[in-house]
Amino acid sequence: MKIYIGTDHAGLAQKEKIIEYLRENGYEVVDKGAHEYDEEDDYPDFAIPVAREVSKNPQNSLGIILGGSGQGEAIVANRFSHVRAAVFYGNAYSLTNNVSNLHFTREHNDANVLCLGSRFITDEEAVQAVQTWINTSFSNGERHKRRIIKIDRAHE
Repeated sequence: MKIYIGTDHAGLAQKEKIIEYLRENGYEVVDKGAHEYDEEDDYPDFAIPVAREVSKNPQNSLGIILGGSGQGEAIVANRFSHVRAAVFYGNAYSLTNNVSNLHFTREHNDANVLCLGSRFITDEEAVQAVQTWINTSFSNGERHKRRIIKIDRAHE
């Protein structure tokens, strides 16, 4: 499984922590940038390359895109065929445990891109979210497969 990762300036430091965790755990990581801090950079410049790679090989790749909220990054990623991006920005905006919700993004929706809101979560929360997300498998339930087929057809 190849994991593509990218961020704008908002998630640069956090991206490095996630890459370290992934590599320590044997994952092949491809860093799509940013590679240096530039307050004026634009998240589409990093979200597009990650989503494009996952779109080419959705069965054997995952993507992680960091940004201020993760919302814009998900909007960009979800424009690509076969990409299903989910957003995580911690517990700040939910009464439920968002890590559990992350579990359902993989189990029910087979999300293959995780968008993190770096301004709302700590490095530890980000790594925990990535760990939970990667280690959760798609259920292969018939109703979930049926729904994914319908989503994929929307891009045809």
